[in-house]
Amino acid sequence: MNATASRETDRPGASIRATPRRVAVRSTTKLIVTEAKLFVREPLGAFFGIIFPAALILILGSAMPGFNEPSADVGGRIPVEVYLPITLAMAIGTVALVNLLNVLAANREKGILRRLSTTPVPPIRLLVAQLVVNVVALIVGSGLAVLAAWAAFRITAHPNVPGLLIAFVLGAASMVALALLVAAFTPTSRAAVGLGSLIYYPMLFAAGVWTPGPLMPDAVRRVADFTPLGAASQALQDTWAGDWPQPLHLVVMVGFTVVLGGLATKLFRWS
Repeated sequence: MNATASRETDRPGASIRATPRRVAVRSTTKLIVTEAKLFVREPLGAFFGIIFPAALILILGSAMPGFNEPSADVGGRIPVEVYLPITLAMAIGTVALVNLLNVLAANREKGILRRLSTTPVPPIRLLVAQLVVNVVALIVGSGLAVLAAWAAFRITAHPNVPGLLIAFVLGAASMVALALLVAAFTPTSRAAVGLGSLIYYPMLFAAGVWTPGPLMPDAVRRVADFTPLGAASQALQDTWAGDWPQPLHLVVMVGFTVVLGGLATKLFRWS
């Protein structure tokens, strides 16, 4: 065993191959730490990415009349319990189409991506760092929202946890793919904000933020089912109620991830 290890270590280029990997991991880790610090120092981004989902649940449950009492309109369930998975969908949309999109557009406009392309650190690592930071923020914010709802209103839901995780991951992937595609052809942060807003608010409507899915007209709900955030929201609602996501919603989320992600990969420019 020792002789084999010695021979592998003595092979020409073995240590050379290992060194770039370690350097890549270290540089990417440093970028993630730096981007995380910048994320926390940006008050609006940190608030909407981490605090807002929990704050919204607490405000709705405390301030809206009857929102924490069983209602016949939602099958005898507590409205705040029904609204929680919708809030998780809203958090996905906010992190993707507000936080991630704006940072990517601003980095291109400021020339950060172009300058990185002339250094040994590939710009793709900055993109990876941004994805990691925003996904972590999304997970933390969603977790806080669930904890806030349970602690404040003692919700009694019994979600399908594996199905909920699948819906959450696919919903986040499809919305990140959409954000990357928008970032691919918006040269300035102002353009990104404008186009992102044009997409963001209709997506929130499709997700049921203003009119929960069970209360939507059938025609509107059918259209919403074919949008990435609408499909994610409905899948989250189904799994929160203990069911599995509908195949249609899974197909919609996977389709948007593959198609939009592929287009973003081909069209994304660092400068």
